[in-house]
Amino acid sequence: MKIHNLKHIGHLDLPGGGQVSVKDRIAFVGHMEPPIGTSIVDVANPKAPRILAQLEVPFNTHSHKARVTDHLLVVNYERCRTTSEVMRPGFKILDVSSPSNPREIAFVETGGIGVHRFDLDSRYAYISTELEGYIGAITVVYDLADPTKVKEVGRWWQPGQWTAGGERPTWQRDDHRTHHPLRSENRLYIGCWLGGFAIVDATDLARLKTISMFDWSPPYLAPTHTALRIPFKLRGRDFLVVTDEHTTDDRYTDPSPFMWIVDITDEQHPIPVSNYIVPESAVENRAGDSAATNHRSRCTTPSLRSLGSAAACGSWILRILTAPKKWDILFRIQPTAIARLRAMMSSTTAMGSSTSSIATTAWISWSVRSE
Repeated sequence: MKIHNLKHIGHLDLPGGGQVSVKDRIAFVGHMEPPIGTSIVDVANPKAPRILAQLEVPFNTHSHKARVTDHLLVVNYERCRTTSEVMRPGFKILDVSSPSNPREIAFVETGGIGVHRFDLDSRYAYISTELEGYIGAITVVYDLADPTKVKEVGRWWQPGQWTAGGERPTWQRDDHRTHHPLRSENRLYIGCWLGGFAIVDATDLARLKTISMFDWSPPYLAPTHTALRIPFKLRGRDFLVVTDEHTTDDRYTDPSPFMWIVDITDEQHPIPVSNYIVPESAVENRAGDSAATNHRSRCTTPSLRSLGSAAACGSWILRILTAPKKWDILFRIQPTAIARLRAMMSSTTAMGSSTSSIATTAWISWSVRSE
């Protein structure tokens, strides 16, 4: 384990982790592989986190995302990458008012290989899922006002995805698709994989309207994962933090994926103003070549909440600084790393089966030291 500018204060062995959501000192941890889908962990004492409950999933199901709001927990059901078995695609809603005794309220079935990423607020779920009649995942908005009777409100997709409606893609396979929708006020910011990202007017959720799209692949080959609105202005301007994903060790690797800062003050004309890449010196070189092109040296998902002037990106915490010098009509933005963590470890799952170091993780508590 390598640590910079962080202090290790707690540890709990868990199966390989995906998304972590925390509410009222309870952490909801989505896992990468079955049989455990979600762990519910009491982190009130960060030095001694403890498991309250674990939710199992079928052997063919990937349930790595967990989001919580009020007393509701929503988890995704997606086909596990290690199987071609037919599974039940969609998302599950649970009552976690008693975290030690989660209770299923509803299961919403979608289509294809199921739900990947999603956003959640006190009323709506913004889901990335495959549906019949479309190629690749699209954005679907669901109303959870009555979680026992979930209603679809609206859909958004990239032109070319709705094959049942006569559209034809200009790309290969499902290269252009919704990967990660996020809502901020009356906008959806959607990572569209090799289609870049989209800014969508969500004033009327039943009639989602594209404001603009921006795509830098090509020339850059890594797919766009997430577009996150910075919830405050920098020098009077509006910005997105956009991250690309390094999906494997032998694809989309030259150059290694970036985190981008994009000026969206004029929403119809987004302008990338700077980027950040994990330095080769910070990444273990396993292949005897460039570390950045032979290891997953990536910024995948920025924090879903503001950290003051910082954004968490993968295992990095980045401070976003404004430079005093003007660049054309824009101020340059300079992301700088202030903390990082890289941990590779092996252990056993809660069910006793051994796992690889890549698929194994832990709940680790950290505090960030001041610079």
